Amino acid sequence: MLSQAQTIRIISLLMFFGLLSGLAGCSTWMTGGFKDPDVQLVKVDVIKARLLEQEFRLYFRIDNPNNVSLPVRGLDYSVHLNEMMLAEGHSNEWFSVPAHGRHHFDVPVRTNLWRHVRQIVKALEKPDQPIRYRLQGEVKTGMLFGRSVHVSRNGEIIPGDFIPE
Repeated sequence: MLSQAQTIRIISLLMFFGLLSGLAGCSTWMTGGFKDPDVQLVKVDVIKARLLEQEFRLYFRIDNPNNVSLPVRGLDYSVHLNEMMLAEGHSNEWFSVPAHGRHHFDVPVRTNLWRHVRQIVKALEKPDQPIRYRLQGEVKTGMLFGRSVHVSRNGEIIPGDFIPE
């Protein structure tokens, strides 16, 4: 017959080894065959454009190339226009992307362009000249042992293309 202390010690050891084997499985999943998901910015909508505050909605698509579903815990982002920081923030939306599947999600963005009005007006003086934009972010994946997937999109917009004639 085992004493209570011996029983507790055996149970503790079993729990410890169970935890270690579980961690090894997570580590293998996250490093062995894990492929980073592909995250694309697919659309930008202007919701409100007032003098002191602008509101946009960024639409993303995330494709999961893995054989298991991918939990996503949020997105940290920053948006630059000609190297000016326009907005930065965080989305706390949690969702799961099915194995070999895709999921669409959107992120609201608020900014105040008033502090950059001189630089923006200067850039708009030549509507045929491109303005560079850059979106950077990190998509947080996984549950307990998460991994961050970096997102970086660069491009140019020509302001004249958006000015009605």
